[in-house]
Amino acid sequence: MLKKLLFIAAVAVVNPFTLLADEGMWLLPFLKQQNTESLKKLGLKLEVDDVYSPDEVSLKDAIVVFGKGCTGEIISDEGLILTNHHCGYSWIQQHSSVEHDYLTDGFWSYSKSEELPTPGLEVRVVDRIVDVTDSIKAAVAENGNPMIAYDLTFLDKMSKRLAGKEFIKENPFVEVVTKPFYGGNMFLMFYQTVYKDVRMVGTPPSSIGKFGYDTDNWMWPRHTGDFSLFRVYTDKDGKAAEYSPENIPMKPKHHLPISLKGVKQGDYSMTIGFPGTTNRYDISEEIIHYRDIVNAARIEMRGVRLEELNKLMQASDKVRIQYASKFASSSNYHKNAIGMNRGVKKLSVIDSKLKAESEYREWAYANNMPQYAEALDNMITALRNIYPIKYQRQMITEGLSTAVEFSKVPNADALIKAIESKDKEAIEKEVKAYKGAYEKFNNKDYDAEVDRIVSKAMIKKYLSMFPAEQRPDIFSFIDKKYKGDTDKFIDDCFNKSVFADSVKFNKFMEKPSAKVLKNDLMLKYANSIREKVRDLAFASKAYNRDLTLAKQVYIEGLLKMREGTPVYPDANFTIRLSAGQVQPYQPADAISYNYYTTMEGIMEKEDTTNYEFFVPAKLKEIWQTKDYGRYAEADGTMFVNFISSNDITGGNSGSPVINGNGELIGLAFDGNWEAMSGDIIFEPNMQRTISVDIRYVMLIIEKFAGALNIIDEIDFVE
Repeated sequence: MLKKLLFIAAVAVVNPFTLLADEGMWLLPFLKQQNTESLKKLGLKLEVDDVYSPDEVSLKDAIVVFGKGCTGEIISDEGLILTNHHCGYSWIQQHSSVEHDYLTDGFWSYSKSEELPTPGLEVRVVDRIVDVTDSIKAAVAENGNPMIAYDLTFLDKMSKRLAGKEFIKENPFVEVVTKPFYGGNMFLMFYQTVYKDVRMVGTPPSSIGKFGYDTDNWMWPRHTGDFSLFRVYTDKDGKAAEYSPENIPMKPKHHLPISLKGVKQGDYSMTIGFPGTTNRYDISEEIIHYRDIVNAARIEMRGVRLEELNKLMQASDKVRIQYASKFASSSNYHKNAIGMNRGVKKLSVIDSKLKAESEYREWAYANNMPQYAEALDNMITALRNIYPIKYQRQMITEGLSTAVEFSKVPNADALIKAIESKDKEAIEKEVKAYKGAYEKFNNKDYDAEVDRIVSKAMIKKYLSMFPAEQRPDIFSFIDKKYKGDTDKFIDDCFNKSVFADSVKFNKFMEKPSAKVLKNDLMLKYANSIREKVRDLAFASKAYNRDLTLAKQVYIEGLLKMREGTPVYPDANFTIRLSAGQVQPYQPADAISYNYYTTMEGIMEKEDTTNYEFFVPAKLKEIWQTKDYGRYAEADGTMFVNFISSNDITGGNSGSPVINGNGELIGLAFDGNWEAMSGDIIFEPNMQRTISVDIRYVMLIIEKFAGALNIIDEIDFVE
């Protein structure tokens, strides 16, 4: 069985089939058989069963999915959650206003009654992991369509079937999710309890939580206190529940003790978290596509959007708060794309992949397995067919959809149909639904004037890059009616559309007209963009199918090629372990970076004329008086951040960094610039995880915020 091969992939730079000591985002159920020796060698003092056990309490039980794309950890027996400031950022922003600017000023609750309920925020804890490969493959074979193995609806139905109707009925807050691994050669099912009553407990001001902002993002040395605190609440019986003022703090199975012993070079460091996406099985052609399509779109289009947003945000506190989360998210991956393309070139990643592919072909033919070499060739053919289609789609998504916010006005087909039917009951139903959809679009974080200005810039950028025959139909309309004046078209959208503001919309909905909707400029634009994206998706559907099925066979060949050697699958936002050590690195000739930064570095970077490097007066006072309490080194040095050789990616943000005794020593929040191609290739000499020293976190909570109530509920190891 393939699931017994436990597995190697094309992951290394020089030799894609060599396992590297600190490399790997390992699946927890296979740790004991795959990783015991390597974990012990790196410095793990615990037994592997203490890290993950399917039947007993283990470290795994203290790790959570925070929100939709981050990791968090439970650090008290009252459900206190620690995660990154940037992971909590959108929720902090949700609570913020000009009157209560928690982004700028921070927020601290000095009793549980002051904690802020955070609607929409969920925390998930993995209860159980089950290998369901045989069941899924049997169902796929019975269905006759191999592509159904990648269909989310099919996998959801299979999850419910395998869990059982009674279980699903009796456990409304348990989510059962099945995901493919190794290109669909393995399937695991995850039972996760979903906690929906999550409250904001504390966050430092952005001058600490985002110190260095975009300038320092992805960079080392770093001096950022990237953390925030939330709490999970349950019903009185300790079960997950919707928000209620009667709920009580969670009593977790396990919470992480916090080490005050500090870190030194060579110390064991382990992260457990939910890495989002890696592409280390990608072939050279896929990397070319990622470089020239996905990253190119992010670099070209987001650069324009970010420039416009930055000017508008600096001019208005209201806009700054409204767009803080959107800007941070867009900026993060804009810089990531630049760094990744730089890394691909600098590390000769494509040449390394081509060499590995040549060796793979030779192995396949030498072992009379030509189907694996053919699968590789089929992947290349499919990718080259997809290229021009995907390029158009990616640029439209980045330039005309995401950045042009009014492209998200809700589709009105059902409402128009109801109006034309003259069925009063149907009209009332659709009007109610449409009002709800509009409220989601025109929410508190949307500013029409910002959208007007940004949209003008984005459309100009897009038109400069694509000829008329490749553009959505809306541009033919603009050429005909507006003689190509896109600024005039945008102005008319915001001056005349019923969607331009809530007053105009609500008045229109009192007596909705199908004719008005059909001619509305914003809706006309939105429909045109949606139609073009659908057309491009349909055009690439057959090629994507060829690529997916060929890749499954290709990876099957890789697994056979290295049968018996442990390997991890690509990340897919499932719980993983990465083991490494606290280590410095040398990014270039004659440059050496230490493994930690200190409070002295914060003051060296201070710039009172630049908001990115503003230092709060209270923090400066702590530095001046050296009031570090028990959180400094024996010689008085106060660590801020440190680096380790752990293998992480997006989604790992907020992951605990744990020492060999199972104690929390840091909070992972970033990777380093020199290894930005890490999602494709792990480079052991360069790749580092940047973490907040847990002692700096505690310093900010105790000395800066004075939140002794939080300190009192934490278990410290001196």
